Amino acid sequence: MTYKEELINSIETNFVFSKKPINRFKFSDTNIVKNNLIKIEQINHLKKLINSIENCNLRENSKNLILGDGNIDSPIMIVGEAPGSEEDKNSKTFQGEVGLLLKKMLLAININKENVYSSYAINFRPPEDRKPTSQEIKRYSVFLKEHISIIDPKILILFGSTAMESVLASSSKISNERGKWKEIILKNKTYPLIITFNPSYLIRFPENKKYSWKDLKKIKQKIVDLKIKI
Repeated sequence: MTYKEELINSIETNFVFSKKPINRFKFSDTNIVKNNLIKIEQINHLKKLINSIENCNLRENSKNLILGDGNIDSPIMIVGEAPGSEEDKNSKTFQGEVGLLLKKMLLAININKENVYSSYAINFRPPEDRKPTSQEIKRYSVFLKEHISIIDPKILILFGSTAMESVLASSSKISNERGKWKEIILKNKTYPLIITFNPSYLIRFPENKKYSWKDLKKIKQKIVDLKIKI
């Protein structure tokens, strides 16, 4: 036994020597798991709050509450306007033709939809897919802002005027506001956000896809600037 080994043993007799590399990521992984469990608990509580809304025409005429899905630990959160018939039927965000277009849009900037978190400004399908009223948007904006705080993304992408009005309380034309980086402060935390056209709108007016492509490139650049991995 060397002098160093004798000294160590005289201080602490329970040392175990191993040639295996030290895993320095266990603590970090444990924190991520705990954080995600907390998020799931908060999301479930938020669902209960939304389901307890009384005298709501949207809730009474929908089959399902569509809160959100995807990666709850994602640095990117997408907020659409409101669920449609496909979403209401499947209890998932951005389904059917709209979902396919969204996937293509995200893939154009090398992002898989499964790696982002998707949600809506309104959590129930409006009757006959009508546009939500300003009163309805204001009522549900409280829940959306809480939802954003729970997910705590690095970047927020708002698809459509309903999402814009819900988060920013702005009724401006989306054509005047899209493509501009803005910020919102929730619970003393600042979130960068950008507004762009909703995929359902682009299906009806495909000539505007060129503007969405410009917005997507700005999102890609912001991801690079913030050194976000996704």
